[in-house]
Amino acid sequence: MTAPWQPLLEWWFGSAEAPNDVAADREKLWFGKHDSQDLEARERFGDWVEQALAGGLTDWAQRPEGWLALVLLLDQLPRMIFRDTPKSFSGDLRAQALVAQGIAADFDRQLKPIQRVFIYLVFEHCENLAVQNEAVSRFIALVDEQPEGDRAVFADNLDYAERHQKVIARFGRFPHRNGVLGRESTAEEIEFLNGPGSRF
Repeated sequence: MTAPWQPLLEWWFGSAEAPNDVAADREKLWFGKHDSQDLEARERFGDWVEQALAGGLTDWAQRPEGWLALVLLLDQLPRMIFRDTPKSFSGDLRAQALVAQGIAADFDRQLKPIQRVFIYLVFEHCENLAVQNEAVSRFIALVDEQPEGDRAVFADNLDYAERHQKVIARFGRFPHRNGVLGRESTAEEIEFLNGPGSRF
């Protein structure tokens, strides 16, 4: 019997096996900004996202792959479905709690390395330096665990984690979220936002 979350995981990770192949195949979905992809996410998984944001689908978190899928519904898909609105971040706190619980149960260790990226990304999205430090340490360990031929894709993830960490260490928040969340930017943040690489 197919698990209810399987269509989501197949859509997100595709059918490739090697981490580099998965990343090459799905990178535009993961990190691109395309209206067609956002629409597909909404049409296929919007109902699940709403259920997850409302506190539902908790039974999914009893198994590692279901836990991963629920984390995607709370952290990644709202950023697509509700892009450029405050609701895009509305699942973050629940996702952070869910990730902490799953890691305590070693669920992350039962996932494929490329899947673990999207568990640790939840910490990378947090506007808290201690949590950012945790993200970086998790990505360092993930890189170190990989065979040499697979390390490049994970090293890229580590680089982004370190860049996020530096922004939080400097500002205590992500300035690129200020406009969406109705927060007033400081002069230093405005200067930063006018520079390259400030919006990830």
